[in-house]
Amino acid sequence: MEYELLLRVMIAGVCGYVIGFERKSRMKEAGVRTHFIVAAGSALMIIISKYGFQDQIGWSNLSLDPSRVAAGVVSGVGFLGAGMIFMQKHTVKGLTTAAGIWATAGIGMAVGAGMYFVGIGVMLIIFVGQIVLHGRLGRLTSPKVENIVLVLENEPQALERVLKEFGELQITVLSFEMEREEQWLTLSLTVQLKGGYDLETLMLTIGSCESVKKIKAE
Repeated sequence: MEYELLLRVMIAGVCGYVIGFERKSRMKEAGVRTHFIVAAGSALMIIISKYGFQDQIGWSNLSLDPSRVAAGVVSGVGFLGAGMIFMQKHTVKGLTTAAGIWATAGIGMAVGAGMYFVGIGVMLIIFVGQIVLHGRLGRLTSPKVENIVLVLENEPQALERVLKEFGELQITVLSFEMEREEQWLTLSLTVQLKGGYDLETLMLTIGSCESVKKIKAE
């Protein structure tokens, strides 16, 4: 019996590993190890909840509620996920990773309870869904805010040309600061990228513009 329970923990850990692998490949805060431990630990807690108190069955004045442990796992993982959410450059980061940790705990609990088909099925749904939503349906994602610094030649119309290029790319300039020197203009911009448009593409496009001598992200 205990070998089967250990197998459940191992299967849950593998499910967590798969989800964590997708997150790690995108350089997210929580990767393979975090998801693996969350899934395996959740499976263990459910196993303890279901089978850890069987020797107390029949005791007088004793009532058992296995669902209380499941509720505790959900609450505890909620605190773990909250620690991954933070504000950066006017944008909330880590929401997807926190939601993934929460869902991974659910997968671990499902497998720990013996619901193999449901647990593995949900793991596949989340894994495939993450890939699809980051790929072909990337345009449905929320706009991103980035900070970039441009160094331009101090010449007439240089600033106007760059701002016009942003407009043609449908990228909103939220704010910018400019420092003028004898030969150079230094622009610090906060821009909003539309869903599916990445920072690398922006830097390559703007960096190829006339008058732009240097571009970097902050």
